Amino acid sequence: MVQSAEATPRKVLWNSDLDLLVGNYHTPTVYFYNPNGASNFFHPNILKEALSKTLVLFYPMAARLRQGDDHRVEIYCDGQGVLFVEAHATVAMDHFTHNLHHRNFIPAVDYSAGIETYPLVVLQVTYFKCGGVSIGVGIQHHVADGESALHFINSWSNVARGIPIDRNLLSLTTTTTTVVASSFKLSRDQLNILKGKSKEDGNTINYSTYEMLAAHIWRSACKARGLPEDQETRLYIPINGRSRLQPPLPPGYLGNAIFSTFPKALAGDLVSKPTWYAANQIHNAIARMDNEYLSSALDYM
Repeated sequence: MVQSAEATPRKVLWNSDLDLLVGNYHTPTVYFYNPNGASNFFHPNILKEALSKTLVLFYPMAARLRQGDDHRVEIYCDGQGVLFVEAHATVAMDHFTHNLHHRNFIPAVDYSAGIETYPLVVLQVTYFKCGGVSIGVGIQHHVADGESALHFINSWSNVARGIPIDRNLLSLTTTTTTVVASSFKLSRDQLNILKGKSKEDGNTINYSTYEMLAAHIWRSACKARGLPEDQETRLYIPINGRSRLQPPLPPGYLGNAIFSTFPKALAGDLVSKPTWYAANQIHNAIARMDNEYLSSALDYM
């Protein structure tokens, strides 16, 4: 375990409804780095010292979850620390970078003993035969969403490289369905072709690359599944509420601020109409996620 380099506040932090709405799991991420020839390239002592310093500011990451008297899950800042594992692989990094199954590069978390027993952050540094390195990260979703997790990782990286952190930033069901994860690589030319489809049939509205790409995926899924023309379909879109709420959340906000919007359309319309038709549904669904809408969603929870 790596603990904070300095004494940190011992207190209980309240979890927002957005924090509690997410599932009880650690969000996994794996970063791969090619060797740069430096003698101290990802030296474990440097990483652990930087992590210890980073936890001074991000002390909730070294905490544990527990249930309060009202049975609400809360963050108990007791400074127990985060799990840091060193591993060595006998093969080159290229053997794994195109493989989607990276769970071996992130420490496994045992959830069976209760929420009080496991660290909120688990880290594994794997050193490959070729000199490359991977850093596997698991961060408890009740504590941080993707942006907060990346903020923590980037801050750790900055400390390891000697870049100071601005302290003001942080003054504040079982299913039988088989799920398959796949990655699709799209070139810049392919994205430009998709963007060009926004002009089909005389349409004059410009849609973002994201809106056109999401529309293409939505249409393609309906085609691949052979859905009936009259079947209503929905697309799940996560929305970062940090800048949409008024006043906006501060840049160093640590927690969950992700909302969801679900544009809907009939499968037949998505398949038969131009791609920009789906993009328009997506555009309108995102546009309505303003402060009034997000605030009402929080009130509803």
